[in-house]
Amino acid sequence: MRFTIIGIALIFVGFIILGSQGHNYQAATLESSEFGTCYEYFDDKPPVEINCSFKIMDQTLFFALVIGFIGSGIISLVKGVKGDWDNKVKPEDMVGPGGSQNEKSDKPEKD
Repeated sequence: MRFTIIGIALIFVGFIILGSQGHNYQAATLESSEFGTCYEYFDDKPPVEINCSFKIMDQTLFFALVIGFIGSGIISLVKGVKGDWDNKVKPEDMVGPGGSQNEKSDKPEKD
């Protein structure tokens, strides 16, 4: 159950990051292939020409981060769906009704 919730959260975070920040990183490939020059855009000053390889590297790192979140979420979901690891508890570690620790405390000690 834990891995399922963690997987859903990681996938959600990946898509939120992609949706909110992805527009800043999508123009690098288009600019470099169509125009050969890349620009850094600002709100308060005119665009500045930059090296396209730096902009493409930023784009690649951003998408690797997003793919990392989504991929780890998928792996966590798969692990959570299998779920048999959660039921493999050693008898000496079990607590609650029928557990070995409770059996010791229910029986009075003989002196």
